[in-house]
Amino acid sequence: MSRLNELFGRKRSKVLSVYVTAGFPRLDSTMEVMRVLQENGADMIELGMPYSDPLADGPVIQASGTRALENGMSIARLLEQLTDMRASIRVPVMLMGYLNPILQYGFDKFCEAAAVAGVDGLILPDLPIYEFEEEYGPVIHKHGLDFVFLVTPETSEERIRKVDALSSGFLYAVSSSSTTGGNRDVSDQETYFRRLEEMRLRNPVLVGFGVRDKNSFEAACRHTQGAIIGTAYIRAIEGTLDIGKATKEFLGSILNWADPS
Repeated sequence: MSRLNELFGRKRSKVLSVYVTAGFPRLDSTMEVMRVLQENGADMIELGMPYSDPLADGPVIQASGTRALENGMSIARLLEQLTDMRASIRVPVMLMGYLNPILQYGFDKFCEAAAVAGVDGLILPDLPIYEFEEEYGPVIHKHGLDFVFLVTPETSEERIRKVDALSSGFLYAVSSSSTTGGNRDVSDQETYFRRLEEMRLRNPVLVGFGVRDKNSFEAACRHTQGAIIGTAYIRAIEGTLDIGKATKEFLGSILNWADPS
């Protein structure tokens, strides 16, 4: 059983996935951040692969990607950092990014290295359905990786069912047709989340974009299996000298527990 299937089989609600940009805030922060996220309640980690033209990312995540690139982060460096990941990381790990730098690295070579490192799956928002079906999906599946498609409030029911059939692991429900970190209140999208719930999709659904605190996390989870927090966590660690403390405080505020120290 895959780690994603095990997670969603064990935990049917309030699954918390946290996005962080690889190589941020420092080049060597990646594994430290992953460990403290796991230690403090994150059920899944979404590692962003920084790219110079991230169309779906808001200004905070764009800035973290720029900083990571300036730090020297690359796909090759990230895969090198993840080589021994499974010695300490037990939770599912997804890689999120854009197709162009992966193609430059070599798609098959990338998928093979990611799988060997213990990565669970990929989220590539700019990979079209047709190209996934015809060319890239078979490569992803050959290496045992899951692939997650995104849907928005404007996505038709026909397309939602299509990408649900193609996705494995979970379906990523974007809360609004904008970039990450937008100001739209997730609770305004209850009709959309309820529509997804009533479709009884094959995959669990996680909500992303605009989930920033305890209230928005709980609103997102009301009709789905969980949510993804990115921008708010990037903000929480971007200026800190103590990533562990900042992460503990941030996740504590989301998950409603207090650090006794």
